[in-house]
Amino acid sequence: MISPQQTLRRIAWRLMPFLFALYIFAYLDRVNVGYAALAIQRELHFSNTVYGTGAGLFFLSYALFEVPSNMVLLRVGPRRWISLLMVVWGAISCMMPLVHTPAAFYTLRFLLGAAEAGFFPGIVLYLTYWFPQAQRARAIAGFMSAATLSGVVGAPFSAVLLRLDGVFGVSGWKWLFVGEGLPSILFGAIAFFVLLDSPAAAAWLPADEREWLLATLAAENLHPGRRSHLRDAFRNSVIWQLAFIYFAISAGLYSLSMWLPVLLKRISHGSDLRVVTLTAVPYIFAAIAMLAIARSSDLRQERRRHLAAALVFATLAFALSGLFTQHVIATILLFVAVISIWGCLGPFWAVPTSILQGDAAAGGIALINSVGALGGFCGPYLMGIVSDRTHSFYGALLVSAGLLLMAAVVAVRLPADACSS
Repeated sequence: MISPQQTLRRIAWRLMPFLFALYIFAYLDRVNVGYAALAIQRELHFSNTVYGTGAGLFFLSYALFEVPSNMVLLRVGPRRWISLLMVVWGAISCMMPLVHTPAAFYTLRFLLGAAEAGFFPGIVLYLTYWFPQAQRARAIAGFMSAATLSGVVGAPFSAVLLRLDGVFGVSGWKWLFVGEGLPSILFGAIAFFVLLDSPAAAAWLPADEREWLLATLAAENLHPGRRSHLRDAFRNSVIWQLAFIYFAISAGLYSLSMWLPVLLKRISHGSDLRVVTLTAVPYIFAAIAMLAIARSSDLRQERRRHLAAALVFATLAFALSGLFTQHVIATILLFVAVISIWGCLGPFWAVPTSILQGDAAAGGIALINSVGALGGFCGPYLMGIVSDRTHSFYGALLVSAGLLLMAAVVAVRLPADACSS
């Protein structure tokens, strides 16, 4: 007698730790420029506008290359494509110490975005090959919680690398990029030998469990309400609503990811290393929130209210954080913003994976992430340009709050049948 829970537990223990590790380094290579921001701006004399533009440019190329990258993954398989992407972006990260001008900074950030573009949507698609709809929010949230752990581990790790400042005459921020780029190259090589393209090739899964999983996924893919062609994703109004929601989420999320050390420095006036280490704190609670909200969403088979509630909390935290001059209150509100905005991602990503399959799933997931990537550009860019012109970050925080509030309204109005399994 097959136990579905036992089968899925076996799959989770086999796949998730490795995918978790991959995403830690993917996310760290994406946002470590935030940890290096204070040192880069000081040494290279970059203004907030230059830094914000470079930080955000990653997401323009990320948006441009996501859909094509996911379509390539469908053709060549996850194993080959994901391992190649990791090696390439790790190498680009290791080239960051060569930056001396804004043009070089912009170029490498753009190339890094192009290389990373296919990773996240590719893994979300990959998880649909292994987990049925009812367990998908928890699987996705478990994978995405690696990004929050990246903040927990990455902040002190980055602080250690920054302490190498002056070793062999090399600046600490340069050690940071090399030290965090090399693991991506290593794990990319390992991924080629560890990842499987489908459950059919999983020799470690007993034959009866493998057959049950393949039959279950095949039955879900035959559901008449699910779309399977790429054009269906672009014609689906729910996908475009989700794309707007993710635009707002990404604008807020990456505003904080790229600027949190700078914001905390301005609030607390602490040392660079103390500030970088402090940024780890909210990500501990964000990981807990992600898993708890995703579990609740899966158990209740409900997505809209879970998503909207987290967005409302994030809206309030963004809007209020700039009103308080007392650094403890302002810091707590920024931490609440981080926790809330990460907490919504499990139920959010469970929606498109439940209504699309095949080419439509690959294209739809990448489309949503591409539009979200534009938010990832706008958020950090606005933080830089607004702070340079007004000498305050509050205006940019209010823009993010407004976007998140609109996203909460759209989330509540999503069709009920698209938000339940």
